[in-house]
Amino acid sequence: MAGKVAGVVICALAATLLAAASPDAARAPADHASIALNVLPPGESGTGGKHATDQLRLYDALTPLRGAVNQATVRRLFKPETLGAVGKTKREATPRAGLKILRDSWGVAHVYGKTASDVMWGAGWVAAEDRGLILQLIRGPGRIAALDGPAYDQSREFVPSTQTETELAREYTLLRGPRGKELLKEVDAYTAGLNAYLKASKAGYPPWKRNDTIAAAAVLAGQYGVGGGDETRRAELLAELEVSLGATEGRRVWNDLREQQDPETPVTAPATFNYGHNASEAGNVIPDVGSVGLGVERAGAAAEARQQSMSNALVLSGKRSTNGHPIYVAGPQVGYFYPAFFLEIDLHGGGFDARGVAFPGVPWIVIGRGPDYAWSATTSHSDIVDQYVETLCGGDDTHYLYKGTCTAMGSFDAGVVKGPPDRVLSFRTTVHGPVLGYATVQGQKVAISTKRSTRGREILSALAFADLDKGRVHSAKDFVRVMNQVEFGFNWTYADDRDIAYFSSARLPVRPTSVDLGLPTNGNGDFEWRGFEPQKAHPQAIDPRSGVLLNWNNKPARGFASADDHWSYGSLQRVQMLSHELGAKKQSPASVVAAMNTAATTDFRGLRIVPDLTAALQGTTAPSPRDAQLLDLLQRWGNRDAPRLDGNKDGKIDDPGAAIMDAAWPRIARAVMSPVLGPLVPKLEKLQPLDDPANAQGSSYDSGWYGYVDKDLRALLGKPVSGRFARQYCGAGVLAVCQASIWGALDAAGNTLAAAQGSDPAQWHSDATAERIHFSGGLLPATMRWTNRPTFQQVISFASHRRR
Repeated sequence: MAGKVAGVVICALAATLLAAASPDAARAPADHASIALNVLPPGESGTGGKHATDQLRLYDALTPLRGAVNQATVRRLFKPETLGAVGKTKREATPRAGLKILRDSWGVAHVYGKTASDVMWGAGWVAAEDRGLILQLIRGPGRIAALDGPAYDQSREFVPSTQTETELAREYTLLRGPRGKELLKEVDAYTAGLNAYLKASKAGYPPWKRNDTIAAAAVLAGQYGVGGGDETRRAELLAELEVSLGATEGRRVWNDLREQQDPETPVTAPATFNYGHNASEAGNVIPDVGSVGLGVERAGAAAEARQQSMSNALVLSGKRSTNGHPIYVAGPQVGYFYPAFFLEIDLHGGGFDARGVAFPGVPWIVIGRGPDYAWSATTSHSDIVDQYVETLCGGDDTHYLYKGTCTAMGSFDAGVVKGPPDRVLSFRTTVHGPVLGYATVQGQKVAISTKRSTRGREILSALAFADLDKGRVHSAKDFVRVMNQVEFGFNWTYADDRDIAYFSSARLPVRPTSVDLGLPTNGNGDFEWRGFEPQKAHPQAIDPRSGVLLNWNNKPARGFASADDHWSYGSLQRVQMLSHELGAKKQSPASVVAAMNTAATTDFRGLRIVPDLTAALQGTTAPSPRDAQLLDLLQRWGNRDAPRLDGNKDGKIDDPGAAIMDAAWPRIARAVMSPVLGPLVPKLEKLQPLDDPANAQGSSYDSGWYGYVDKDLRALLGKPVSGRFARQYCGAGVLAVCQASIWGALDAAGNTLAAAQGSDPAQWHSDATAERIHFSGGLLPATMRWTNRPTFQQVISFASHRRR
């Protein structure tokens, strides 16, 4: 199906209406930036041509430079992000009066309209032209995401039911008052422009509808802005630990593993924001071991899959900048696709004055810049989804007890997945939400349902984006207020010519103090949410004393509880690579890019795990000369900041340290934790991936296992440790046994590498070709060198500002 659709899209390229170069480009709006650059690989075009891959070469060329980056390099390997079109442009013909669309030399559309409706109509036209394929592919999955319905084979056509369409349309009733009417008018103008292009191109796609915009927003938010919702699987591990180790010890180990409040974990906001603390677990229920059904397992696995995230932000205040103004290097990571999920657009007129990236089907720019400020986002993993245990009654699986009444479950008919054979996609519901499946508690069958605080409210977050796009943000304080309108879980960063800011958004439930957010909640009606946290309770910061705001999907603030599905806020987190590179000196835009790029090409394990291994093995004798050589090669690599590059382009990672770490790390991690966890190590690996190594889709080095090993080894060696684990894991607390197990892991790794690559460890190399970045979708054969950085990235510094 995708290949057929792609063919239609590519053919539609011939129907693109581009007029001759305009002698006078539309007048550029005021632009207060001293430097404004960005990159969006592989390119703006989603239908082939030179703009399909022209940004790929920029993005890829930065990778091998690591920290050897200067101002000229930055201007050469990022493209201009000016407000308004500059240089040679082509005017695109449209049937809309009052609208002008200019395409620049990178294929980016600059939209100028007399009214807001003109601008939105143009944005819809551009979205259909540049991302027509994506628009069609997200219609079905987006509806299921909005409903929190069960997964289905997305290669099949999905025909939504009337019930689904009615449910999605209900969201628009939440847009009340003048601002709500304004947004609805913009959705309709966007829809009209999108459909006008579809008609003009004769692509054969069905018309876009209002509900399609809800579906598109649900894809964006459901994939990147949701945290929590895996309590049942995590609780089952607790039950297994209690069986294996006893109730007290099992609970202590489980608390170690979830790292809910590790005092050593790096945070973004300097202040403490207490959230998610509980006094008891009277409102929680723990399932029986081995009783969790397949539907619940699948939902939990889907939640875990969402944990992959690579967005980051390096934001420095004027006092840390060589130019006296804040420096902003930031961007989201949404995976590498062709056509790219994001499309770049520049909007002006009718109040709009912004440039950045939009998600196909969502009218507004969601990441970008205004006249004198820039903003971006990373996934925060904030816990906005809970699972409830419903007590069954009435002698069947379709009635449950709520507030003392035996209540019939609802039934939701989502639609039909076309076959052959056709399949009706339906699910049961309770007052909390969709029923995921079943389990048992003390031998009695129960249902597991899920509740998301943002379900049925996707459109409301658009209020913030409209404010950003229309220049309604005049200060860092404004920014925090505006971003509080976003209900999905994102870390937002900001910079203007004077201030920097950070705000962690989410519609955060206020749970009873008798509920631990890491465990399933009793669904009997006594433990419901008590409302939602106000703006002041969210992690936030304006102009911190350090002069730096860093985020790489790390913990927002101290006191802010980790979500039930995110067990990686431990002593080691990859944002420490950014801190390491920036140091304490003043920085220029180029040196901040250099810091980002060095971290993006560093193996975090080599930088932070190797010193732990070195300390743990100090004073011991290697089992063999080869094993001693392996440790020496790891140390040498780590001392060079563990680069992961193929400098000579022979298809292999240059340093043998990378190959040794790739083979040794899984063995070392299991050796450290297995003396206590034993046969439950594989269960933990299902909940918390053991590694996030370099891979062809990015998102590397965000695993909680790095912190497990680091904290445990430091404690075993008697080094200072804040928030020690309740148990010592490696060697069950016996140093000599631990050391022997680590040497054994290194030796086993050496045996594997020797069998595959020969006896000389100095000649061992990891395969650089295997980890090259491939663009999903199968339409683009080009690849890029592996790098651990955002998909869309801005480099900005402002020298002036509108009147405050």
